[in-house]
Amino acid sequence: MYQKKIQMSESILLAMFLAIGGGFRDAYSYNVRGHVFANAQTGNLVLLSQALARQEWQVAFKFVFPILAFIVGIYITDLIKFAFQNSKKIHWRQIILILEILMLGGVGLIPMEANHFANVIISLACAMQVEGFRNFLGLPMATTMCTGNLRSGTALLSAYTTTKNPLNLKQSHYYYFVVTMFCIGAGLGAVTSDWWGGKSIWLDAVIMVIAFGLMFRKRANFIKIK
Repeated sequence: MYQKKIQMSESILLAMFLAIGGGFRDAYSYNVRGHVFANAQTGNLVLLSQALARQEWQVAFKFVFPILAFIVGIYITDLIKFAFQNSKKIHWRQIILILEILMLGGVGLIPMEANHFANVIISLACAMQVEGFRNFLGLPMATTMCTGNLRSGTALLSAYTTTKNPLNLKQSHYYYFVVTMFCIGAGLGAVTSDWWGGKSIWLDAVIMVIAFGLMFRKRANFIKIK
């Protein structure tokens, strides 16, 4: 048994806030911005393909640019990581969060008549988060979608039933915890969307500000690995 040092940017505490924000964002984009998924591009690809097959060109149009924005977001994030990975003044992941905060804040100012543009910005922010924050406590984990986390958590739970290794059980709890936080964020996003409409996304921006602040904490996190 040994201990592995984990950066604050890979802590479960940060994952909690990022997952809440990720769930919030998806509920917001779906409920407020024309029933488009900001995080789950699989859903958008299904809806795009369905619209194309039915020759519903106008419907298909609203799914194209969020998908392209997601691709661009991944590309930009990797460029930022390459450019700032050795920076001592600011962590490259902090730059990602700053950009996210600015983008989410700007979305709240976009009128409902420009939902296409709003969804492009949201998808861009989601892509940067999912690419910039890929591992927590040494585990590959997403904070903007649940399918992979559910699979990993359940696989670890299954492994525990056969090996009785307590680490498997502990790690499965981490995955289920992040999924739960995502669901809480989605519920919060749905309720606040009903209350405040387009400007409710600012609450998501506040959540990202909290996440950004956490990354200044110097206390190291450790996990035990068998």
